[in-house]
Amino acid sequence: MIRGIFRRLGCNESGAAAAEMALVTPLLLILLVGGLEIGNYFMDEHRLVKAVRDGARFAARKDFTFFSTCNATPTGTVESDTQNLVRTSLLSSGTDQLANLAGGVTVTTKCSTGSGSVIYEGLYKDMVGGARYVEVSASVDYLPVLAPFGFSLVGARLNAKQQAAVSGV
Repeated sequence: MIRGIFRRLGCNESGAAAAEMALVTPLLLILLVGGLEIGNYFMDEHRLVKAVRDGARFAARKDFTFFSTCNATPTGTVESDTQNLVRTSLLSSGTDQLANLAGGVTVTTKCSTGSGSVIYEGLYKDMVGGARYVEVSASVDYLPVLAPFGFSLVGARLNAKQQAAVSGV
């Protein structure tokens, strides 16, 4: 009698597919969510790098009078306009491209003094201290896809930096 029950259970395969699916589902979910997370990370990084590049290009085309000293922030509205452009892709108000980007954008003016006896010509001929360039950098905490469900990546940050020669056009 007992031998017959075990024989029937051993031959019965009606729940095999459900058991296999129950074993494979966690792995499939991890692969799916992992792919989404990696894609989101690279998309956010791309947005930040592009925004910083656009900000540096925008600031570098401002007049030379905004960049009077080296190793300082530009004068006038150049700094705030550049920060708005990096944050929202607009000069005035708009929605942030990335969360938490509001305070993480810096704009500084630097001078390329060169090495040895460099003689600057053209636009930079009469510049005291060397050729001017603007440096825009941004740093923001990465916000994971699963953040609304309580998941976080502690210490994960996105960083970008771009330099552009001030052309004063």
